Amino acid sequence: MAAIKVAKTGNEAMAEAMRQINPDVVAAYPITPATEVVQIFSQFVADGAVDTEFIAVESEHSAMSATMGAAAAGSRAMTVTSSQGLALMYEMLYIAAALRLPIVLPEVNRALSAPINIHCDHSDTMGARDAGWIQIFSENSQEAYDNILQAMKISEHPDILLPSMVTTDGFIISHCMETMFFLDDATVKNYVGPYKPHASLLNLAEPHSLGALDLQDYYFEHRMQLAEAMRRAKDRIVEVGLDFGRRFGRSYGLFETYRMEDAEVAMILLGSTAGTTKMVVDVLRREGRKVGLIKLRVFRPFPFAELAREFGRVKAVAVMDRSDGLTSFGGPLFDHVRSTLYDLERRPKTVNYIYGLGGRDITLEDLRSIFVRLQDIAAGGPIDPLITYQGVRA
Repeated sequence: MAAIKVAKTGNEAMAEAMRQINPDVVAAYPITPATEVVQIFSQFVADGAVDTEFIAVESEHSAMSATMGAAAAGSRAMTVTSSQGLALMYEMLYIAAALRLPIVLPEVNRALSAPINIHCDHSDTMGARDAGWIQIFSENSQEAYDNILQAMKISEHPDILLPSMVTTDGFIISHCMETMFFLDDATVKNYVGPYKPHASLLNLAEPHSLGALDLQDYYFEHRMQLAEAMRRAKDRIVEVGLDFGRRFGRSYGLFETYRMEDAEVAMILLGSTAGTTKMVVDVLRREGRKVGLIKLRVFRPFPFAELAREFGRVKAVAVMDRSDGLTSFGGPLFDHVRSTLYDLERRPKTVNYIYGLGGRDITLEDLRSIFVRLQDIAAGGPIDPLITYQGVRA
C-alpha cells in the first residue's frame, strides 16, 4: 500500500474517493458549494478514468430518484448535493432508506434559504436527520476522503443496507486546500471490493417487490426493521473504523475525544470547528484549565450510551449547534445530548450555543469565553441563559 501525499481541497478529495470507488452510476445536479465534486467527477467520466454511467438530470429530486433506480437495479450508485438540493431530495431520502438501498452521498454542508445564503451551517443535514440515513461528519479533507471509503463498507454490509451521507463544511473545507494522503487505486479497489447487491429488479430469476403498498398489516413491522438496521449500524461503523486504522493508520470511531482524560468541563460539536477548538483547548490546558472536547463524527445512529459514559465524568458541557432546531429550545444536537444525560447519576450541567449560521465565523476568543463560562458553571455559577446565540449582533 502506497500513501500518496497531496494538497487538495475537500471537493477534490471527495471526487477522488468517488473515482477510486468507480461506482456503476452517478446521477447529479450541480449546486454550490458541492458543484465542484460533480464537475471533477464528470471529467473523470469524460476522460475514461472510470466506468461510471453519468446521468445529468434536471433537479436534485431527479438525481436521487435516478440514483435509487440504479441501486434498485443492482448498481453501486452515488450522488452529490448540498443545501436546497438536499432539501429537494427529502421526499426520496426517506424512500431510499426504507427500500434499503446502500447509496453513498457526499454532502457539502450549507445553510438553507431563506434569505439566500451559500455558506456553511448544518441546517441541510439536520433537516434530513430522521430520514433513516447514516450521517457521518468530517472535520477536514482527509476525513472526508476516508469517510466516503468507509461509508461504502458500512452501507453495503448485508446486515445494514442503509444509505449514508458523508458531510464536509461548505467553503471552509470544500474549497480550502490542505495536505492529506490518498491511497493508491489498487488499494482502494481491494478495500472497497466488488459490489454484491442484495437484490436486483433486473434479476428475473428471483423477482421481488419494491415500494409496494404497505398498510396497517405490515408497515409497522417494516419500519421496525429499518430502526433495527440503524441500531446495528453503530457496531458496524466502529468495526469498519478500527479496521481502517489497522490497514491505513487512521482509526475512526463514533466520536473523537480530545484531552478528555481528566477534563472537568467539555464541549461537543460537529465538523470543521473541531480543529479550531482543539487549538483553544491546548491554550487553556497550558493555563492549567481542565477542559476537553468531543468531536462527534456520527450523528446517525446517535451514540447516546457511549457519550453518556464520557460525559458522566465532567461537571459542565457546552453543546455547540451549527443549526437551529427552531423549537424554541435550542439546536438538534442539544436536544440529543440533554436526553443522553438524563439518566446519569452525576449529570453535568448543560448549556447550548447556536453558532456559525450562514457561515458566521466563530473565533478563538468566542470559544475561549465559552470554556471559561463552563468553568464558572461547574463551580456553581448560573446557567442562565440556557441557550445562547453566539456572535449575533445586538
